Amino acid sequence: MEIVPVILSGGAGTRLWPLSTSQTPKQFLPLLGSHSLLQQTIIRMRRADIVNDPILVTNVIHGDQLDDQLKEVGCAPFRLIREPAGRNTAPAIALAALEAPTSETLLLVLPSDHVIKDATAFGEAIRQAVPHAEKGWLVTFGVRPEYPETGYGYIRAGADISAGVQEVEAFVEKPDAVDAAIMIAEGGHFWNAGIFLFRADALLGAMRTHASDILEATVKARALGHRHGFIVEPEPIAFSDVPAKSIDYAVMEKAAKVAVVPVSMGWSDLGSWDMVHAVGERDAAENVVDGDVTAIDSRNCLLRTTGTRIATIGVSDLIVIVTADAVLIAPRGQSQDVRRLAEQAGTTPKAVENDR
Repeated sequence: MEIVPVILSGGAGTRLWPLSTSQTPKQFLPLLGSHSLLQQTIIRMRRADIVNDPILVTNVIHGDQLDDQLKEVGCAPFRLIREPAGRNTAPAIALAALEAPTSETLLLVLPSDHVIKDATAFGEAIRQAVPHAEKGWLVTFGVRPEYPETGYGYIRAGADISAGVQEVEAFVEKPDAVDAAIMIAEGGHFWNAGIFLFRADALLGAMRTHASDILEATVKARALGHRHGFIVEPEPIAFSDVPAKSIDYAVMEKAAKVAVVPVSMGWSDLGSWDMVHAVGERDAAENVVDGDVTAIDSRNCLLRTTGTRIATIGVSDLIVIVTADAVLIAPRGQSQDVRRLAEQAGTTPKAVENDR
């Protein structure tokens, strides 16, 4: 398929502290398997038969890590956009659209730190979306929910456009447990995975209509910036003036032609240690372990260390993460608070995260 992937790799990594930090965020970590999440994203695109060189958007401080990881999987970016600071997804995607090979190029926007276990199903969903994206629709991919998750935003689907493709009726904020259960019971609601397919000119046109301040500031920072071959670096001071807003808030919630393709593809955003436990490989006692771990009479735990041994006896439903710099101990079910803990601990600066 003539699609250029846009891989967003500018996250700060606060939700999986202490293993993931602003210096080495989770997309650069091999959380599941031998490849990092970023490398898995690139490999997945090849398996889905999307072979064009990607546009990568990253933070300038991660340049060396990114270069090393791209070399390991033989990836040569079409463009490498190095942001001087995180300004959320709308400016990042605008930069990518401005760098597209042509105005009609189809851009497949992908977070670099998600898991998709069924690349075949994902590839089929992309194929369903292509004809609509070619006609100017902004297409998003809604993951069929497996349970009433409160950590995700939702997409409420409306009328059918074609088989397997529906209009988006609304984007729904992260719900509480009661509202999440109601949406699941009603049907027609899907997890918002933050994955999009659209023509470059369609996205830029929607931004001119609904987020002109973001687009104009981004264009200015790009024009004042530097270019070294395939590397693009927006001007730092000008880029700091770009409003920080997600593409959902800036464009997708307001645009007229927005479609959703529902898909079941084994997706997770690995947005918490609980999510890592949910998708990880469990032992006979339902523990997910990594590193030097000894667990006796322990069940349903996530135990991960990068050095010092973890030893447990008679515990259950615990998250224990050990690094050279910190130890995290938390009951399963409360790991959504890790970002706040990391900020209070003073080890990770507050950062602009992708809001969904």
